[in-house]
Amino acid sequence: MTKTVRLTAAQAMVRWLSVQMTEEGERYIDGMWAIFGHGNVAGIGEALQAYRDVFPTWRGQNEQTMAHAAIAYAKGKKRTRAMAVTSSIGPGSTNIVTAAALAHVNRLPILIVAGDVFANRRPDPVLQQVEDFDDGTVSANDCFRPVSRYFDRITRPEHLLSALPRALRTMTDPANCGPAVLAFCQDVQTEAFDYPVEFFAPRVWHIRRPAPDAGELARVAALIKAAKTPVIIAGGGVIFARAEAALAEFALKHRIPVAETQAGKSGLAQSHPMNFGASGVDGSAAANAALVRADLVIGVGTRFQDFTTGSRTMFGPEAKLVSINIHGYDAAKHGAESLVADAGVALERLSAAIGDYKGVPDAAAREDWLRAVDAHCARPADQAALPTDGQVIGAVQRAATDRAIAMCAAGTMPGALKLLWLPGQGGYHMEYGYSCMGYEIAGAMGLKLAEPDREVICFVGDGSYMMANSELATAVMRRVPFTVVLTDNRGYGCINRLQTLGCGGEPFNNMYVDCTIETQPEIDYVAHAAAMGAHAVKAAGTDQLEAEIRAARSRAIPTVIVIETTAKDFPGTGLKTTAGEHGFFWDVAVPGVSDRQKQRDHYARYIEQTAKARRVN
Repeated sequence: MTKTVRLTAAQAMVRWLSVQMTEEGERYIDGMWAIFGHGNVAGIGEALQAYRDVFPTWRGQNEQTMAHAAIAYAKGKKRTRAMAVTSSIGPGSTNIVTAAALAHVNRLPILIVAGDVFANRRPDPVLQQVEDFDDGTVSANDCFRPVSRYFDRITRPEHLLSALPRALRTMTDPANCGPAVLAFCQDVQTEAFDYPVEFFAPRVWHIRRPAPDAGELARVAALIKAAKTPVIIAGGGVIFARAEAALAEFALKHRIPVAETQAGKSGLAQSHPMNFGASGVDGSAAANAALVRADLVIGVGTRFQDFTTGSRTMFGPEAKLVSINIHGYDAAKHGAESLVADAGVALERLSAAIGDYKGVPDAAAREDWLRAVDAHCARPADQAALPTDGQVIGAVQRAATDRAIAMCAAGTMPGALKLLWLPGQGGYHMEYGYSCMGYEIAGAMGLKLAEPDREVICFVGDGSYMMANSELATAVMRRVPFTVVLTDNRGYGCINRLQTLGCGGEPFNNMYVDCTIETQPEIDYVAHAAAMGAHAVKAAGTDQLEAEIRAARSRAIPTVIVIETTAKDFPGTGLKTTAGEHGFFWDVAVPGVSDRQKQRDHYARYIEQTAKARRVN
């Protein structure tokens, strides 16, 4: 006779999560971020309190940002561990939808346990219930369906017996990895059920590393051996597969230059002789020049997103594409020759298959590029003048340790950091698949929890800081130290440049000075950060910024360093690429009708560029 134990559904969920293990003997779900409300306080809240000694709970300030912290943790752990998040019904749940989309786009695991309506419908409609006039099964949590990799609604206690293993199976699958959402009906959370004792036996989750198909491997090897000017584009899949060493060895042995995506940057240290820098719209002169003349482009763990490919205009019409990816969906993009496999295994097998093959990289172009970076990031002689973003990056780079991780998410800094930050192995963490403003501070906290022995430096603009800063208080309470470099250019400088320089528009509604407001704001970011308990200071110039970066390492709480910057375009003299001063083409639609000549000129150039795009999907 099967032994059982009587638990509420919520208790069963927490108890089961507490015994799901990694191959290294650690708990796979490291704990749960929680903001309680009606819909999760009575059921899940009680269960988390009961099991607090074996499964930790952390309180956040906002459902979206505590989910961002969980996502950054999973990324910092290279998807080998994850966190869970729970919310109340209604706005608590829909607050997390943005974070779920972020995790979905970036292929990152997170378990979202969202409070839901009553399964028995007795008190229907409950407070915060979204009613669909034509479908009685719909709740606010159906918003998660398009941005989750696994979705389940728990309307009976025994549903957990299948739903929980399915959720973690998705999260630990390198091909289908992403958010798992359990819409947990609030009455069901509190219902008792006799669960099999064996359901709570510890389980180890293994992450597979599939080998390539022999036919695909042979076809890709033949393409490489026939190529004269191949280039690798390294994406985030290199890092998630822990294939950094395999990529470094492959590129060096076969003398093939490597260009990096935002997600793939720091898979190779910048010091690696085959690291030619960033690819695409915000790419380096060396990498973009190599890609323009490449007869074979080899994607490794990349989605070939528009920033990476110059909106499909970068590669020549005769260039062939190869895509090494764990998922067939990504491997087939752009009509590429697919090699569906784990990145590390694929590179090892390919290296053996192509033998002594070697490319002919342009080493001089790489060195020219690095000299231009050094010049652009050099200490400004006039410390009283507002520094550029490049000069700020240079100051931080000079003061940071070799094991520092630069992290960011949206605005000017992602492009500037991709161009200019010269990381060591693993020294870069960017959320740019979803480009989500407000990720930065919560993400820095999650990253520091994942990598406690590394220096975490969070770059955030004033606009993104204003969107989501409250987890700074959480980091203070939990004593999670990291450094925030808050660059204040008085508005949305990045999108203002896109509006005026990229699309031919007039400055409007981005910089405070261009808004229809009566009074220009004078926001004291130092006082604001200090009010949440952080150590906060304003740097008068890059020299003081360097000093404050060094001083921050001695503190057990977050440090916020505010520095005013100029909003002028960051590439500047000396950083021109093969496609012009502002990097490679990016397809941002330009109005086809305008009474302004500047706008009409931009539209003409836009039509000229889009005609070059490869159309193969």
